[in-house]
Amino acid sequence: MTNDNARDVERAWELMKKIGFAMLVTRDGDKLRARPMSAYLERESNTIYFLTDARRHKDEEIARNPGINLSFADASAQKYVSLTATAVVSNDRAKIKELFSTPAKAWWESADDPNIRVLKVTPDDAEYWDSPGTIVSYVKMAAAAVTGTRPDIGENRKISM
Repeated sequence: MTNDNARDVERAWELMKKIGFAMLVTRDGDKLRARPMSAYLERESNTIYFLTDARRHKDEEIARNPGINLSFADASAQKYVSLTATAVVSNDRAKIKELFSTPAKAWWESADDPNIRVLKVTPDDAEYWDSPGTIVSYVKMAAAAVTGTRPDIGENRKISM
């Protein structure tokens, strides 16, 4: 990994950690389905985990087609990360207990609920947009419109994870 790519990969992980929630996009036949999920990041293992419910369709969709997209967005700060990844659903009870926290309590009473599954996501590549923020971006866009130039509204990088 080049130094620039390593720096960009680190920035993508920082943005994902800060945002915390992702839209998980799966394929249901010819249709795409998206739903918000609370992400548990493990940078050192290049893995993102989610707790999911075996009674929901996303587990079946992933079993049929493990290629997914994760989209992290903080619109107020104009910061975004989109990942192409591979997902696997498991019933790893130790990992479920490790990940079970306050967000999970909104959906299940305890980590012992037999319907909880772990969704393990391995990123393949990513793209991020890291803007200085909404107000600065709007000012730069307005100035560019007046001067007929393109605005510099932050970094956009495509990276291999």
